[in-house]
Amino acid sequence: MSRDRDHALPEPPSRRLLLKGAAAAGALAAVPAAPGVAQAATPARPPKPAPFVNPLVRNRADPHINRHKDGFYYFTATAPEYDRIILRRSRTLNGLGTADESVIWRAHPTGDMGAHIWAPELHRIGGKWYIYFASAPAEDVWAIRIWVLENAHPNPFKGTWVEKGQVKTAWETFSLDATTFTHRGKRYLAWAQHEPGMDNNTGIFLSEMANPWTLKGPQVRLSTPEYDWERIGFKVNEGPYVIKRNGRLFMTYSASATDFNYCMGLLTADADSHLLDPISWTKSPTPVFTSNDTTKQYGPGHNCFTVAEDGRTDVLVYHARQYKEINGDPLNDPNRHTRVQKLGWKPDGTPDFGIPVADTVQAGG
Repeated sequence: MSRDRDHALPEPPSRRLLLKGAAAAGALAAVPAAPGVAQAATPARPPKPAPFVNPLVRNRADPHINRHKDGFYYFTATAPEYDRIILRRSRTLNGLGTADESVIWRAHPTGDMGAHIWAPELHRIGGKWYIYFASAPAEDVWAIRIWVLENAHPNPFKGTWVEKGQVKTAWETFSLDATTFTHRGKRYLAWAQHEPGMDNNTGIFLSEMANPWTLKGPQVRLSTPEYDWERIGFKVNEGPYVIKRNGRLFMTYSASATDFNYCMGLLTADADSHLLDPISWTKSPTPVFTSNDTTKQYGPGHNCFTVAEDGRTDVLVYHARQYKEINGDPLNDPNRHTRVQKLGWKPDGTPDFGIPVADTVQAGG
């Protein structure tokens, strides 16, 4: 995943380096111990990631997990009441499921940022913490826009969260699901927005940033709902997120209504391409992650990526429901749970999402 240097995901070490390290470890092990001379310890292998427990966090949608250099995983997500921003942290992924949860910001009782507090993301930029989230005025709950909070304290659970204001885009229209990443020394914002004159709810947009709350230069559309699977219930492309691997940038996004039709699509760009040229991005004609009747996971989407405790295993983070049929508006159903599973890679260097895994079998269950 492309992130700033403070918490960038490392490229997995090459096979050559792994073999070289194994050979060195073997040579050390072969040296006989001299009497009374302490021997250098054999380099410890990274711990094998523990089997994931799913659901990881119940009743938390649009999950975002940030593995920071301090050794903690930081978790935030949409609460089903849509009225607050929460944080958890743990030194292990599974630990997030039982970690204490803190409310670090609440919706305003009136005016801006008063309703529909959606999809927060926590990022570390330039020595400060930033949270990007969507919200609407309390008196106009569908006038949703992107907003930013800033905290200068090293510990995001402490200090003061300062409201930096709205991210101003080209139009004052429905906009949400902002994420940020760096590439080749430039910081970008990707988000979802309704473009005036377009026959859709939202498309995916990209812009370079002047600072963590201000866009600069052109704002380009990378994707609009064009395939049937992107237009079920609502014509939606939303929730973009980027992972950089194998000389390419992969941008996932979610499509269609938030019921069992919700699914994930994929955009791909070469790392050497001009990211603000829409031609640089290739769109998969089929969804890459969908509901599964066998594992009984429905509406998987709004994902992010992190790495397991070994620092090498890529992890897909997303939400899904455990049932297909929903009574009433899916937005009023609170049972979108945060889930995690290993992200695979195909021989051609593209991500292999597989299928949403079944729930973990609990002991005695």
